[in-house]
Amino acid sequence: MESDFLVIGSGIAGLSFAMKAARLGTINIITKKEQVDTATNLAQGGVAAVLSGTDNFEDHVKDTLVSGAGLCDEDVVRMVVENGPERIAELIEIGVNFVKNDDGSLSLGKEGGHSARRVAHAYDLTGKEIENALVDRVRREKNITVFENHTCAELITTPVKDEGGDPLKSCSGAYVLDDKGKTVPFCAKVTVLCTGGAGKVYLYTSNPDIATGDGVALAYLAGAKVANLEFVQFHPTCLYHLNAKNFLISEAVRGEGAILTNCAGKRFMKDYDPEMMELATRDKVARAIDEEMKKTGDDCVYLDISHSNADFLKSRFPAIYGKCLSLGIDITKEPIPVVPAAHYLCGGVLTDVSGRTTVENLFTLGESACTGLHGGNRLASNSLLEALVYSENAYNYCKDNVEEIRKMSPIVPEPLREGELKTLDEEIVINHNWDIIRRIMWNYVGIVRKKSRLETAKERIVHIHDEISGILDTHKATPNMLELRNITLVAQLVIKAALKRRESRGLHYILDYPLMDDAQRQWNVFFKEGEGGVCSSVHRLR
Repeated sequence: MESDFLVIGSGIAGLSFAMKAARLGTINIITKKEQVDTATNLAQGGVAAVLSGTDNFEDHVKDTLVSGAGLCDEDVVRMVVENGPERIAELIEIGVNFVKNDDGSLSLGKEGGHSARRVAHAYDLTGKEIENALVDRVRREKNITVFENHTCAELITTPVKDEGGDPLKSCSGAYVLDDKGKTVPFCAKVTVLCTGGAGKVYLYTSNPDIATGDGVALAYLAGAKVANLEFVQFHPTCLYHLNAKNFLISEAVRGEGAILTNCAGKRFMKDYDPEMMELATRDKVARAIDEEMKKTGDDCVYLDISHSNADFLKSRFPAIYGKCLSLGIDITKEPIPVVPAAHYLCGGVLTDVSGRTTVENLFTLGESACTGLHGGNRLASNSLLEALVYSENAYNYCKDNVEEIRKMSPIVPEPLREGELKTLDEEIVINHNWDIIRRIMWNYVGIVRKKSRLETAKERIVHIHDEISGILDTHKATPNMLELRNITLVAQLVIKAALKRRESRGLHYILDYPLMDDAQRQWNVFFKEGEGGVCSSVHRLR
């Protein structure tokens, strides 16, 4: 299977890039599930950008830098922020129906960490609205072929040398497990990883089931550098209910005036951030909820917006209102039980401003990437903006270098000899290890960390990694097996990064080192060198 571009993933980053790159050549998109089963589709809040006369780029930049806890690349932040309005206009042009005021201007929401209303939204269904528009556009492109229920097993790489003669790797596609269970090569001149986040590494998450850290794992195994994986953002407010699975209560609810209370009805954020209260950055709110639950021994806290107008709540948050009502919770009359849940990976595959990784001809876009925008903590609703801007940047790079790309001849690899491998007839082995890893990560590598707990997690996951490696060496791959390999690897990298950062900064809060240390204001970078295991380096900031 050959194409000019291979896009792995079908969220906002992958579809945005594919929609544009179709002007340059043929594109194969592979996606693990159905096209709309993505984190984009679940995004409730919206896209942050400077879209009103009362807002400005400098304030958006400042808010992002403050949220990022000193680890943002300011040049990247400015570039993304200044490109925001144009990307919103582009979405509107392709059919995204953002909510508008009576005068035709965009209705802008406000979320935690933002100093102004700047979040364009489609009520609390923004992700679904964007995904539907992009899917519709992609389906009409004759140069694009979508392969659903296909899982990327590994990237195809060959050793090359850079201009200085130093060794590196070049990517020419991927081995893909197709919908019939056969592993086939998808060869391409340019490969783009857009696989989303890694929320399923944790027991409780707002992410869809497909968020197993595939992009980070695949790129790392191929030799690419990854960075800042200790910074896992926990969304403060995921619905707490036995019959609700990973349902997010958008930050926009707090933006519209919701308050957080404990089971005794006490509004507790004034004890943790008396100035910003419920609109503090996500790391602060999540830690406050975590500490409040530990102090009281309760299983959840409550988010109360019942004091607002009922008709407004039903129209502004139709999905949240409907979901809660289906579970017997009327948000117009009673508070919503919530808990923090793993939500967003602020680190990822290290990329430049065009989305290029340290492996030639391999790009990474969206949540799988570490671009420098988020630093140590993502500002709410900057994620969809980043995906849109970097998809445009990657497309522009390919457009500027299209003649060189067209001359490439991807190496067609030998087919895998799967007939020599056994079939795993007990999936319980996979499910059991998956559950253990996610519980270890939740209990030992969560919102508040401790060195001894991190060391314990490291030791336990090493044993699971060795068992999984043995199974993969002797058995035919399955989607569940590959996902288990990926979450195991990402879990190990998160732990290694957390142990290396001996300070508390942004989303990484460790009891052994409770203060920020400016001597450690740097990025943690890891890469795999041959069979020698994990190597690390430091990316120092100006």
